[in-house]
Amino acid sequence: MPDGSSSTETVGGIAAEALQQYVSRIERLEDEKKALTEDVKQVYAEAKSTGFDVKILRKIISLRRVEDHDRKEQEELIEIYKRALGME
Repeated sequence: MPDGSSSTETVGGIAAEALQQYVSRIERLEDEKKALTEDVKQVYAEAKSTGFDVKILRKIISLRRVEDHDRKEQEELIEIYKRALGME
């Protein structure tokens, strides 16, 4: 009778060890993500305490993730929409 340590043991057609490894990896990564999220919050709080506007920082970081040509296209559309709405 298997002792549960076999990598080929199946339960209900599922490779139990492989499933356990995936679950363990996901849990570890979720823990790391939580820790990183806390670190990011702390950096934003630090920036805010030195006078930076956190909303603007978030927007800048978001913009930096967009390719140059896509960002320029978005900025042009924003300007067009603002003019159409009489915001300029």
